Amino acid sequence: MVKHIILWTLKDELSAKEKEQVKLGIKEGLEGLAGKIPGMIDIKVNINGLASSNADLMLDSTFENEDALKGYAVHPEHVAVADGKVRPYTKIRSCLDFEV
Repeated sequence: MVKHIILWTLKDELSAKEKEQVKLGIKEGLEGLAGKIPGMIDIKVNINGLASSNADLMLDSTFENEDALKGYAVHPEHVAVADGKVRPYTKIRSCLDFEV
């Protein structure tokens, strides 16, 4: 199995209210992909980090293998969420993919 972990920091110009709405939209959009992506085992988005955090939200997803992760990256439903709900609002993206 392969884990795909993303940490995002939202853009500074977003108000606190906007950030909460954006985080909810990202969570809804990405978790809504469950069961739609071949080889995806699990997908969760955590939007409730503690004050000690230096990122705003985290994607924690699991795939059958690296090929499934590559398929997810280009899957039209994932690309639509990424382009519509994630990329316009994030300034920093950190990724760690690893085998488990």
